[in-house]
Amino acid sequence: MKYYNLKDTLEKINFREATIKGQGKEKGLFFPENIPQFDEEFIQNLHQYSNEEIAYKCMKDFVGDEIPSEILKKIVTETTSFKIPLVKINEKISILELFHGPTLAFKDIGARFMSRCLSYFLKDEQKKVTVLVATSGDTGGAVAHGFYKIPQINVVILYPKNRVSPVQEKQLTALGENISALEVNGSFDDCQNLVKQAFSDEEINNQLFLTSANSINIARWLPQQIYYLIALKQWIQQYKELPVICVPSGNFGNICAGLLAHFRRLPASHFIAACNANHVIPDYFETQNYQPQKAVTTLSNAMDVGNPSNFVRILELFGHKFEALKNKISAYSINDNQTMSTITEVYEKYGYILEPHSAVAYAAMIQYLQENPEQKGFILGTAHPVKFPEAVEKAIHSQIVIPELLNELMKKKKKTVEINPDFEELRRFLLHKIWNNEQNIS
Repeated sequence: MKYYNLKDTLEKINFREATIKGQGKEKGLFFPENIPQFDEEFIQNLHQYSNEEIAYKCMKDFVGDEIPSEILKKIVTETTSFKIPLVKINEKISILELFHGPTLAFKDIGARFMSRCLSYFLKDEQKKVTVLVATSGDTGGAVAHGFYKIPQINVVILYPKNRVSPVQEKQLTALGENISALEVNGSFDDCQNLVKQAFSDEEINNQLFLTSANSINIARWLPQQIYYLIALKQWIQQYKELPVICVPSGNFGNICAGLLAHFRRLPASHFIAACNANHVIPDYFETQNYQPQKAVTTLSNAMDVGNPSNFVRILELFGHKFEALKNKISAYSINDNQTMSTITEVYEKYGYILEPHSAVAYAAMIQYLQENPEQKGFILGTAHPVKFPEAVEKAIHSQIVIPELLNELMKKKKKTVEINPDFEELRRFLLHKIWNNEQNIS
């Protein structure tokens, strides 16, 4: 399998190179040269396969022979080593709980898969790799945990100051060792822009071996298909109808992975991109005019993105044909008041606790089902409610029980370096602290 750069289609590389490089020339994202199809028999008999077998079948064509089968099977087994249940909220709406992994967020799947692939690819390399990543919330913790103490890898995480929850911040700042956290006085878009600038800076790339663990990296993006298959495996055992799938959407890597799986024969009647007050994509669906905006701060902070990187991959999937895109995807914008009232209503009616991102998805699904009452579907539960205690406890008028695995973490000290959204500050950090560390270790 080859991957081509969406900004320079002449640049084509294999899975190993794309995993290590992260992005291509001119900050372009890589995209698979062909889309391998699932066998009809496999899709119809998903309930007969284990999650590990599903994950292996999902990923093997994208990896090819660059990772031996036995090692790839071990990687996907570790990637899916926690439960991923589809839970019914009511007769019309279920939720795929993706928050049972080590950092209580859906990004554990992609981060665990990528960290293990990268570790395999670098086992014989002399030079250390620096994983540079921007986070709006959960990516940082998942990446920090996934790469913690992995030999030959340094991780540098940029996150927006005062715009992540206390649990999210501890997950990305408390580990230390090979994990560095940079607290940026700005928005997620500022963080993402700094990362993109670093990848195109000649001096940094001459001294450091850089890659990214954002969903711009194919090894983070592609494995997110796995849980759509695991959801369908559970769905077809309960329902005859094809599901509507509603995805909380910020940088659009998650829904893009679901759409890719759909193009590979994963059955779904429709997809919904559930956005918060950052409504670039809902606006695009109304006007056909893509206008990046300055990100605004919301309760669903991991979706506070004003220029979603992965939307270009969605356009590529649909051959840049707007009508085809609009026939398969709807997009809704949900504000903070709607988010809070949805958490309250679902808790009071059904006893289920949503957090802000899943509440945005639930509210968007309700709007779609009001227009299409004959359908039903599921939303993606992307984070545990404990990650957003202030909003959730205010909405349900009750305290959330803290999972045991967080007790020790919350006692740990935060370790960060504060910087302004100024590329020269990031450059100095990378060229001095990280480069010097690598020289001392090697």
